[in-house]
Amino acid sequence: MKTSEVSTAKTKCLALFSGGLDSMLAIKLMSLQGIEVHALNIDIGFGGDPDKIETMSRRAKKAGASFESVNVRSRYLQDVLFNPKFGYGKQFNPCIDCHGFMFRTAISMLKDYGASFVISGEVVGQRPMSQRNDAMVHVKNLALDTEDIVLRPLCAKLLKPTKPEREGLVDREKLLALNGRGRNPQLSLAKEFGFEDYETPGGGCLYTMESFANRIKDFIKFDKDMSENDLQSLRYGRHLRLLEGAKMIIGRNENDNAHLEALNLDKMYSINFDDVVGAHSFISKDASKSDLEFGARLAITYCKSDPSQIYTAKIGDLTIDVKPFEDKKVAGDFFIK
Repeated sequence: MKTSEVSTAKTKCLALFSGGLDSMLAIKLMSLQGIEVHALNIDIGFGGDPDKIETMSRRAKKAGASFESVNVRSRYLQDVLFNPKFGYGKQFNPCIDCHGFMFRTAISMLKDYGASFVISGEVVGQRPMSQRNDAMVHVKNLALDTEDIVLRPLCAKLLKPTKPEREGLVDREKLLALNGRGRNPQLSLAKEFGFEDYETPGGGCLYTMESFANRIKDFIKFDKDMSENDLQSLRYGRHLRLLEGAKMIIGRNENDNAHLEALNLDKMYSINFDDVVGAHSFISKDASKSDLEFGARLAITYCKSDPSQIYTAKIGDLTIDVKPFEDKKVAGDFFIK
């Protein structure tokens, strides 16, 4: 190759990006080495809100990366959530399989972006299930990382050198050796880099939260065929299982109402009342007559209604005349908690 033909293209990597401080720091450590970074938010079901995408894009840019959200919800449901090779954590969180899936997704995109390796903001020992040394080996295998191209800049010096380090694409001496759950080193770096806008740690994944896990377990007990919209619906509103098995959702606020309406829940009917303001409610299409009537009474109880009046509920092709309950506490025994 002639000297004039030598490529001046930058080294490029893809970053798994959550919007949190650790992933911002990992990106910054690469950009400081002159490496081009494209941040990927692997959306398994909870990252697609426009406001959240805008926030993550802004944070990625601040750290020195371009940004993209990649919707893999359907594949995640089919390949990971209900059949994890390494099981679940305390709740419904298939952490090892989930991390492997995300890395595998990013690795499969390297060629499309002309990138050489993948990074993440993981720290050894920070997460009890997925960031132990042995768990990282399992993640590597699940990710099909046969070329050793997954790099964790924040704890790289505690791990064996990866291919991009060995080949000189990344200067290992400029990487870190963080470990454990302490946050002081990351907070110090955030101050040094001028990062003020980042997601605080400890919020956790929805799958690790008991209430959300219980909603998933309840759903699949009655319906094994969970769709992407079904899973999304579990994020919003109050969820109830009525006496004869019908599923019911009652919105908590305008945000819940809007998201539930937008999901187009094809397994549920909307419970509608003319000229009534309040929570939007939904009930299973296969609900019994008894559950439909009870559900309609609950629905009007959570609206601005008068317990002394009769209201007409429209549920699919049915109309049911009901009176509100005197007290919302009647719903308490049916909440999925």
